[in-house]
Parts: sequence; structure tokens; C-alpha cells
Amino acid sequence: MRPYLLVFAVSAGVTFAVTPAVRRLALRLGWIDYPSDRKVHPTPTPTAGGLAMYLGVAAGLLAARVIPFLSGLHQTSSELDAAFVAATVVVVLGMVDDTRGVSAIGKLAGQVLAAGIVVLLGVQLLYFYFPGQGVISLSPDLAVPLTVLWIVALMNAVNLVDGLDGLAAGMVAIAAIAFFAYFRTPDGGDGASVAALMSTIVAGVALGFLPWNFYPARIFMGDSGALLLGLLMAVATISGVGQNLEGPSGGDLAVIAIPIVVPLLVLAVPLLDVVLAIVRRMRKGIGIAHADKEHIHHRLMDIGHSHRQAVLLMYLWGALIAGAALVAAYVNGRILVVVILVSAVLVATVLPRLIRDRTPRGSDRRPVAVHADRRAGRHRRRAASEGRSREGARVPTASKPAPADADGVPLRSESTPPVSDTPATSRTRDTA
Repeated sequence: MRPYLLVFAVSAGVTFAVTPAVRRLALRLGWIDYPSDRKVHPTPTPTAGGLAMYLGVAAGLLAARVIPFLSGLHQTSSELDAAFVAATVVVVLGMVDDTRGVSAIGKLAGQVLAAGIVVLLGVQLLYFYFPGQGVISLSPDLAVPLTVLWIVALMNAVNLVDGLDGLAAGMVAIAAIAFFAYFRTPDGGDGASVAALMSTIVAGVALGFLPWNFYPARIFMGDSGALLLGLLMAVATISGVGQNLEGPSGGDLAVIAIPIVVPLLVLAVPLLDVVLAIVRRMRKGIGIAHADKEHIHHRLMDIGHSHRQAVLLMYLWGALIAGAALVAAYVNGRILVVVILVSAVLVATVLPRLIRDRTPRGSDRRPVAVHADRRAGRHRRRAASEGRSREGARVPTASKPAPADADGVPLRSESTPPVSDTPATSRTRDTA
């Protein structure tokens, strides 16, 4: 356990330390995510935080090379090298999308390219355990498309859930911790594991970035960070499926926690959101890449939850699902497992209704000083007209630079058209 803790500390520490520097770089270069009617953040915020997360991943992989217990993984497996090369591709793709915008087709092509690199470097879903059937082997004609589909699906799932401050980072951290716990149990073996190492790095990077990203966020991870986390989780799960070919040792209900299902359960909330979004947009006759504000986290805010409450509830759902899966895998006794699962479902469904915020959602807004700057532009004309009525002459108004928030991020002036009036690109926090 200690080697993994060291890798976790290195990944989290480097990510936490370099994020402020990346934020200053984003401010200097104008990498800003501006508000629009499709987003929930009220003020312009620096983006491209995935660059800091990428440095944390590189530091974690480098630390694993020098730790004796983990160093052998680089000689016996190509999965770590494949993950790093593909991570570089998706971070470059995400940075371009965060700063200039990439079409939905272009983004999908980049994701398929990254998944193809993973496959070419030897990471494929070739076989897995299935209850009642034992080990199932897949032919290359089936293994390659399934592997690419799984990687692309997880990248988009994490990208889609990145709609509220800190939501994606926290959900991925919970998923990575649960997956690590699964593969560090007796069934997972006592030796070094690529799946456990990748889960450790993902958890460290996500938690190291979370203090800067939790509401109110000082920087967004952007597509560069969301695609990176999704890719690494996909590689971890593919490696984990091939690691344990006997299934869990719990009771007969443990089939819900076999390795191929654990990622689906842990990431059930974002994956369900992806499916619902696709169905919803197809029923409306619009493209599945069309952004909207009808995701699960948006609905939580619509029924009265504050920004923080919506995020914490999503954390709770992810933790309950992950904990229930682990319990079902390693606890014997059908009645006990059923009681735990039913209790988790009740808590997940009843608690959101009990703790919702009854106050107006305006309480989620930024400090008054920022809004005062915005109102100043709207009321400047009224003040000038009142001055003319009192003094009988026009009151000259000196031009002033565009207001900025406390961190120096420029706010849009009244003469600048809102972002929602400009041609839509994929550079939004709620991309499909």
C-alpha cells in the first residue's frame, strides 16, 4: 500500500502546486471560458486546467519508475507507456478545443485517434470473466472496436458530467478510489498492478485539482482535463478486466461486481447522463452534440438545490453506488447485501428531496462587488439622464476600461454581444 500512497502524494502534490501557475498562464494568454445562457458559471473563468493535471500524471508515472515495487510494470507491460502517449494526444486536442474550439466531428476523430494509439500499443479488451460462462475470449475483429468504443465512451462521459464546479473531478476521484479498493483486495492479488497504479494516479490528479475547481471555481479543467481523466480511467479498467479472470469471491449476488461491471457501476451516474442526453436530443430531432441544460446536475438545481448541494449530492450517489458494488463483491449473505443495496437506493432517492435549498437560486451568485460592476454599465445611462434633469445640461461621462473581477479576468462590456449570440462551438462546459 505504501508505494501507491507515494505515487498518490506525488500526483496530487504536483497537480495542486502547478495549477495556480497554469491559471496565471491562462489569464495572460486569454484562455477564458465566458458565461452564456448554456452555462451556469456567472463570471469569466480561466480554463485549460487539464495542462496542470497532465503534469501531475507525468509526475506520478515518473515516481512509479523509481519505486522498486512498481518499477517492474514498465518492463512487463506496455499499458503505462500507451496511456502516457494517448494522454499527450488528448491533452493537445483538449487544449485546442479549450482555447480555439474544435467541431464535434473533429473532437470525435481526435478521441478515436487516441484510442487507436492505445490499441496499437497493445492495450486491448481480449478476454474477461462472465458469470456462468467462465473466461470469454474475444477475437481481434471484436476486441479492437470494443476497446475503442469503451475508451471514447468514458472520455465523453467524464466530459459531459463536467457541468458544475468540481463535479467531474470529485466523481472521477470517487470512481478511481473504488476501483483501486477493488483491485487491492485479496481477489485482486498482492503484486503490483497497472490497474491499481492508474487508479492511484487518477485519484491523485483529480483530488489535487479539486481545491482549485470546487465552487466557486478559480479554474476549469476544460476538455483537456476531462478527456485526460476519462482516458486514464478507461485504460485502468481495461487492464483491470484482464487482471482478474475468476470473478469476486462474495455470495451469488457478487456477479454485479465482476470486473467488467465495476466501472459501469462506479461511473453509473455520468454514463446514465450520457444515455439520457442522447435519447433526449434524438427525441427532439437535434444533434447529439448539441449542448443543453437538462443534465442531471441541472435538474438538481432546478428543484431547489444550490450549486454546492447539487455537486455534493452527485458525490453521494457515486459513493453509494461504488460502496454497494464493493460490498456485493466481498460480503457473503444474500439478505445482508440486499439490505445494504436497498438502503443505498433509499438514501440516494430520498435525501435530495429533504435537503434541497428553499431559498432562491440567486444565493449561488458571486460576491456583490462583481455584480456591482456589471450593474454600473447598465445604470450609467440612467445616471447621466438624471444629471441632465438636475443641472439642465448634459453630464459628460468619461470612458472607462472594461470592468474586471477580483482576479483580473476581463468582463464583457455591454457593447459586446453575449457569447450565446455568437456561432456555437464545442468549447463549452456542457459538451456532448
